[in-house]
Amino acid sequence: MFILQSGGTSWKVLLGRRDGLVANQTGANNGLPSPFETLDVIISKFATVGLDVKDVVSLSGGHTIGLAKCSTFSNRLFNFSGTGSPDSTMNQSMLTDLQNLCPLNGDGSNTAPFDRNSADLFDNHYFQNLINGKGLLGSDQILFSSDAAVTTNTKSLVLSYSSNSRLFLSDFADSMVKMGNISPLTGSAGEIRKNCRLVNS
Repeated sequence: MFILQSGGTSWKVLLGRRDGLVANQTGANNGLPSPFETLDVIISKFATVGLDVKDVVSLSGGHTIGLAKCSTFSNRLFNFSGTGSPDSTMNQSMLTDLQNLCPLNGDGSNTAPFDRNSADLFDNHYFQNLINGKGLLGSDQILFSSDAAVTTNTKSLVLSYSSNSRLFLSDFADSMVKMGNISPLTGSAGEIRKNCRLVNS
């Protein structure tokens, strides 16, 4: 509902889905992509659950809204990959702003919007940002700026979505449906929740 209210799209969610009874942070951390991983690793993690490169790029477009803590991108600001310099793919003006927000010896708890241009709108500005070196997370910017972005086709998808909002919204909805159908619980496993935020009491 929030995505729709923010200018995005909607998609059909199947009813009667069974949810697990316990949370597994370690399992989630191992399975979910990290903002510090290479594009090949991210694509591989998606592929493990049946998602392809188009899903990687379209679902990354969800970063058109929301915030990230400095701790998730400060590695790009001062000593990127041990070079002693910031990430050269980051827009200079954005870099200066983020260095002020996230000082070298800070605690990493300050936050920055994923999309500085339209932080509260679900739109395709995220992809336009990547073209201009304004991706916040390393895992965002590599979709356009890394060598692997060409060979894996993520760069061409970024270009397509940056100029075609309707295509992005359509592909995002399709990818959300695919993601929602990953390894559904069946039989007596889990439960159908009365309130999707809480385990049934």
